[in-house]
Amino acid sequence: MKKYLSEFLGTLVLVLLGCGSAAIAGGTLGTLGIAFAFGLAIVAMAYSIGRISGCHVNPAVSLAMLISGKMSAKDFCGYVVAQVLGAFAGSGILLGIIRCTTLGDVGLGANGYGELSAVSLNLWGALIVEVIATCIFIFAILGVTDDDKYEKISGVVIGFVLTLIHIVVIPLTGTSVNPARSLAPAVLVGGTALSQVWVFIVAPFVGAALAALVWKALKESK
Repeated sequence: MKKYLSEFLGTLVLVLLGCGSAAIAGGTLGTLGIAFAFGLAIVAMAYSIGRISGCHVNPAVSLAMLISGKMSAKDFCGYVVAQVLGAFAGSGILLGIIRCTTLGDVGLGANGYGELSAVSLNLWGALIVEVIATCIFIFAILGVTDDDKYEKISGVVIGFVLTLIHIVVIPLTGTSVNPARSLAPAVLVGGTALSQVWVFIVAPFVGAALAALVWKALKESK
């Protein structure tokens, strides 16, 4: 239960701070500021809960670990449930904070394509971008966590990789690479964001699976 509680809290913090930066101060922070908010949230959680649960805080990461043989099916299910609940808790807190302000309808940092994309990226573009971005992110995680000698810097590396991905992908889809992070805001916002959320669930899982399979193939070929 300690692992599941850690994943709940870690995902809550990621969604609250990352999506919160986009919803509350996106106009001030811009793409770079939002990207660093997500990346630094991961760094903070990696060194807070990493030794307890590994700090996945992302169902796509947990899927990659399952495929790589680094976690059991039981833990995978427990992690995903905890992550989704944590994302909803983070989004709920964010919504409560926004309603205590005069910001009005600023959204919750939901992802989207078409009319919800800053550059009007279409459906196929969104699928491709999210698959590739998630694949890169997961591949970096598998690489830096594979050797204990990188343990002290792994959180920083993963956080900066996530920051880099957000810098590139925010204008395209708002950046998901995390099904839980996408699902909760979409459900609470509703409308177009909710109708499009399947893209940001399917694509990250596909990207994670591809990354894990390629990583396994490379490891086995040594």
